[in-house]
Amino acid sequence: MNNRYIGALILSPLLVFLFIGGIYLKYLVFILSLMGLYEFYKVIKEKEINSFSIIGYIFCIIYYIYMGENINTEFIFYIIVLATIISLIIPVIDVKYNFIDSAATILGCIYVPVFFSFIVAVNNKMNGNYFVWLIFIASWVGDTSAYYTGKYFGNNKLCPKVSPKKTIEGSIGGLLGSAIGCGIFGFFIINKGVNILLIHFIILGVLSGILSQLGDLVASSIKRYAGVKDYSNLIPGHGGILDRFDSILFSTVAVYYYLNFIIGI
Repeated sequence: MNNRYIGALILSPLLVFLFIGGIYLKYLVFILSLMGLYEFYKVIKEKEINSFSIIGYIFCIIYYIYMGENINTEFIFYIIVLATIISLIIPVIDVKYNFIDSAATILGCIYVPVFFSFIVAVNNKMNGNYFVWLIFIASWVGDTSAYYTGKYFGNNKLCPKVSPKKTIEGSIGGLLGSAIGCGIFGFFIINKGVNILLIHFIILGVLSGILSQLGDLVASSIKRYAGVKDYSNLIPGHGGILDRFDSILFSTVAVYYYLNFIIGI
């Protein structure tokens, strides 16, 4: 069996937490955040960037303990400032570290735990038990569509210096897959009583599809810089947590912002 399908089977129990939601989903995302943060700090160490991982882990724990129903931007600001100050002081105390190490530490805090937490924030919204699926539909359906479209029709490279295998045709196929997948899901939940125009779901699919692909490319650029193929080998055929969730880290922000600022939920 193709390793991609084996990896998908390993990940499938995680979908149960999407159905359950609530505190169970929150702590699943918390665990994924810690694992993803570990992978991020481990990979950048390949380029001798010595992040202060303990600060990142403490940040992640405090953030999820005090996370409420929605993203508390004021709270994020306070703990990011505190973590930044501490990270910048360390190179003064121990000169074997430098400000690049400090910057990488804080970047990891935002890129992994904070971005992951938007899954929980979307789930906590009104009808969030439906909307949270848009994040994964846009990302995973788009990724699958891009893979097969690129495999059979891809001739023109999309971003060869970052991800040599990705093609323009695959990107278009992935975008269409995201839009169609979210549109079909939108039609389904509208019939379940969710009073939102279908066009919003299609737009969400397009926006999330674009952000998902950019998230994938961002993760690829980090790995390419570090000189590694995958963040880890945790999931057969998929790599590590960040390899599988790299697109979701961006699509979850797109869905949350659209619901918050455009639809007004």
